[in-house]
Amino acid sequence: MSWAVVFGLLAALLLLLLLTRRRTRRPGEPPLDLGSIPWLGHALEFGKDAAGFLTRMKEKHGDIFTVLVGGRHVTVLLDPHSYDAVVWEPRSRLDFHAYAVFLMERIFDVQLPHYNPGDEKSKMKPTLLHKELQALTDAMYTNLRTVLLGDTVEAGSGWHEMGLLEFSYGFLLRAGYLTQYGVEAPPHTQESQAQDRVHSADVFHTFRQLDLLLPKLARGSLSAGDKDRVGKVKGRLWKLLSPTRLASRAHRSRWLESYLLHLEEMGVSEEMQARALVLQLWATQGNMGPAAFWLLLFLLKNPEALAAVRGELETVLLGAEQPISQMTTLPQKVLDSMPVLDSVLSESLRLTAAPFITREVVADLALPMADGREFSLRRGDRLLLFPFLSPQKDPEIYTDPEVFKYNRFLNPDGSEKKDFYKDGKRLKNYSLPWGAGHNQCLGKGYAVNSIKQFVFLVLTQFDLELITPDVDIPEFDLSRVQDGCLSACHFVHIPARRKERGAKK
Repeated sequence: MSWAVVFGLLAALLLLLLLTRRRTRRPGEPPLDLGSIPWLGHALEFGKDAAGFLTRMKEKHGDIFTVLVGGRHVTVLLDPHSYDAVVWEPRSRLDFHAYAVFLMERIFDVQLPHYNPGDEKSKMKPTLLHKELQALTDAMYTNLRTVLLGDTVEAGSGWHEMGLLEFSYGFLLRAGYLTQYGVEAPPHTQESQAQDRVHSADVFHTFRQLDLLLPKLARGSLSAGDKDRVGKVKGRLWKLLSPTRLASRAHRSRWLESYLLHLEEMGVSEEMQARALVLQLWATQGNMGPAAFWLLLFLLKNPEALAAVRGELETVLLGAEQPISQMTTLPQKVLDSMPVLDSVLSESLRLTAAPFITREVVADLALPMADGREFSLRRGDRLLLFPFLSPQKDPEIYTDPEVFKYNRFLNPDGSEKKDFYKDGKRLKNYSLPWGAGHNQCLGKGYAVNSIKQFVFLVLTQFDLELITPDVDIPEFDLSRVQDGCLSACHFVHIPARRKERGAKK
């Protein structure tokens, strides 16, 4: 008997085994859809277009169902009224820990002894709230001015062309890096600021090389050449963010000091600390720039929205105690008095932020639905919420959900709109770009303040326009969706140009 025949028989036996062991739906469980391919199930469809696939499954099965994806049974819940039953469930029943560790190890090569995300969160939370949040906000404004205005001065007057994504992502990540990881040691001079611009640009361009390969890295689909590039880029980032190199930097955030102390208390080596700091650079800075990109793109494509935001910012400047050239900070009360910009940001995130909210089912449990139904979940399965589909793109909740409406989150009197309904009931969770429950993004306040400060500086200090005004808004590539904080979608190159306001064309 030839080896080919032997292998053929073994493959047939394996296929038969998989087919005979296919899971069946038990009474009280959600609808089960295993797909047509043993073990793989719907993995190919899910990986290619998660939103489209889950939309089809919802039309077929309703707002809760279980699908087979690459050997894992995933129960998908798409009823926003029922999300609280998941996001506030204790870790003893629904846990994010295992998935977080998987992401840390596979993508960032981070292995922390006795890692407890709840303990880490409780230690880091105070560094992102109240007076510490104000300190971060003030430092971010200073560093945005350093990189954004400083680069413009060095480039000279007149129009400057660059991709809108590179503009938004680059300046926000560079300023965020300086804010959290520190700046050049005193004295604070034009020379030290120039060094900060050069160094932060190096960090961003190196990080961006890794960022572009993260989707493949997460899926385990890197080519041999990609693996070599990832290894070199990671090595470069580990050097740039090593604790020894960061030790000489000034005005390091309390967040960084607390995180390094936390790692030292766990007995983490300096090499592993550097890897963890790269992970944190992605976690804390990797989404603000893309979010600002979409916001600016929507504004540039919607003259009415842009005029409304500019008008609001002009009112803010009229009420300021000093001219913008002398403003060293944007006080929180000023940032909180921009309802139009808040609405634009909320609408932009509704259309583009697509985080998965996942939990591992640790023990068999009954999941209560808001309408009174109850479904049994099996230990070892994964539970998934996808707010991008519902509530964020639900036509029952939002009229014309695919259309950008800058005032969608404003009441007629100009106050924030919070009343949205589904099935005749007011929604608590009407948009979830920042996650929810135990795993809501800790840095939401810092991120919102940073994006608003960036937009404030861009629109008050520059004229900004698309080089091709009639360019279509790109499709949202949801291959980058992730769990946790907001995850903006991937982008095409949108060329734009800027010049200082008042400069000659």
